[in-house]
Amino acid sequence: MKVLIIEDELPSARRLERLLYDFEIEVLDKLTSVKSTILWFQKNQQPDLIFLDVQLSDGLCFDIFDRVKITSKIIFTTAFSNYSIKAFDYNSISYLLKPINKNKLTNAIHKTKEVYQKETHLKEFKKLVSNYKAVHYKESFTVKIGKKIKIFKSDDISCFYSFDNATFLNSNENNYVINQSLTRLEQDLNPAHFFRVNRTFIVHINAVKDIITYYNSRLKLILHAYKDSEIIVSRERVKDFKNWIDY
Repeated sequence: MKVLIIEDELPSARRLERLLYDFEIEVLDKLTSVKSTILWFQKNQQPDLIFLDVQLSDGLCFDIFDRVKITSKIIFTTAFSNYSIKAFDYNSISYLLKPINKNKLTNAIHKTKEVYQKETHLKEFKKLVSNYKAVHYKESFTVKIGKKIKIFKSDDISCFYSFDNATFLNSNENNYVINQSLTRLEQDLNPAHFFRVNRTFIVHINAVKDIITYYNSRLKLILHAYKDSEIIVSRERVKDFKNWIDY
């Protein structure tokens, strides 16, 4: 954790720095005035935490907020408690009276770390949500049969397969030519329901009737509806197929 100390009394600043050493905290700098603080923020990235004395050498610390947008967490320090209510109008974690008690300092730092952890998790969650793109899989397919257009719901399809430079849809033991390639179908189909077992076939999980051990570490599939040719799970896809069928 990187910390900035803003304190006009140098002995107090040095004492605080010594106390922070036990927490393995890096003190970036020690400042004494409103003016020097504003200049520092104009040239440097904001720290994780600021220990901020209320009364500085050239005025109250609250004047800093009129010139700089502070995003760092703040622990206010002062010898006077009458500023506590105003202090908490800002991004304050805690309010410590001087001379700073080590136990209270420990509690304030632990509180700061807890807040940072929660905010980090929240940022990660928001990033995931912002990067998330809803995936919509095709739920139906249309096939032109003469002058008619027939609609097949995805759950009524046993498999898709390619043959003689064409792609076919199999449903209820009937085969229909469709326009999509198997590669495009892989993108459109829900992977929880459909699996491409080899270069030629994509099968629906509910269509699988039997799985038979086949030579050369492959598997042979028997479907409920499709009977026209053998469907063999290629050796390189056997492991993924087993995981898919067991999901």
